[in-house]
Amino acid sequence: MAGETTFTVEVLTPEGEVFNGEVIQLSTRTVTGELGVLANHVPVLAALTPNLLRLKISESETKRYAQSHGTLQVFANRAQVLLEEAIPPEELDVSALEAEKANAEERLADDSLGEAARLDAKRDLERSEIFLKISQGD
Repeated sequence: MAGETTFTVEVLTPEGEVFNGEVIQLSTRTVTGELGVLANHVPVLAALTPNLLRLKISESETKRYAQSHGTLQVFANRAQVLLEEAIPPEELDVSALEAEKANAEERLADDSLGEAARLDAKRDLERSEIFLKISQGD
């Protein structure tokens, strides 16, 4: 749509900048549910869970990334997305994700695991399951 208001989005991982530009809309998932951000959104600070991050650049272009855990900050018509990982869906390695899922399931089945190790295994399982779903186009 001509004349749509945009805002600046920056997506960063420990490896560096993944995206930095103007978008019409950002869509993601926080620990409390789905969130869509448009220009002039109220300030937000939210924890993110694995999901498909969608950045609508124009009516005909949307950038997509498999997002891992992270945070989102929206302030002053800017959004900063800090993620452990942000991977284009076509670059996901299905066999590696299946191996990671199996490993996480094995760790969860181990009754000798401590609470911290169980939480790590649950996070790893959640990430691998969501990334596998994204790799299949869901």
